[in-house]
Amino acid sequence: MNQLTHYFRQVMHTLQTLPQAPLDRIAEALWSTYERDGTIIVCGNGGSAATASHFACDLAKWTIHPPARRVRALALTDSVPLMTAWSNDQEYAAVFVEQLQSLARPGDLLVALSGSGNSPNVVRAVTWGNQVGLPTIGITGFDGGQLAELATFALRVESYVMPQVEDVHSMVCHALAVNLGLEITANLTFLTTADLFADEPLHERAVGRDAT
Repeated sequence: MNQLTHYFRQVMHTLQTLPQAPLDRIAEALWSTYERDGTIIVCGNGGSAATASHFACDLAKWTIHPPARRVRALALTDSVPLMTAWSNDQEYAAVFVEQLQSLARPGDLLVALSGSGNSPNVVRAVTWGNQVGLPTIGITGFDGGQLAELATFALRVESYVMPQVEDVHSMVCHALAVNLGLEITANLTFLTTADLFADEPLHERAVGRDAT
């Protein structure tokens, strides 16, 4: 068999074994964060850093459906000056948690990507998120590592081949972004951009609409 074809078949098999229940719980967590006007904060290293940035981009742009208000999303991998500053002045394991402490607000959600699930900077960020009551998502591979144990919601890609784990992570993130966009489309009357500038607190208006 051609090696390229073999690789593709392995990825397809990995996708077919992806557990549905954890994926659904993550999709629900993303929607809940949008409902409360929280920010979806994403992080990861290496290939996972690229996926984190890509995911934040798709969450912020692909989900736009006027007149619904937009999704708040950012990646902790996008500021090279901040990442190099924390790495140089403190340690690389601090690059995400230090940013998180500056940016995170109540109601936000942290999404951590790690093939091994054991990246120290990812683990530290999720640990801090748990300590302050931030919902956390861990998307992993291999045996899940520490991240699968720590995250509020965990999804493990059942593969020990890093490129294939990263392939599936990318597809999962695409699927989650598309799904969130469809959820927003299905609930266009829920909240609009104008709601952000109204006098009544956002959470009170949301509760009021749920009751009607």
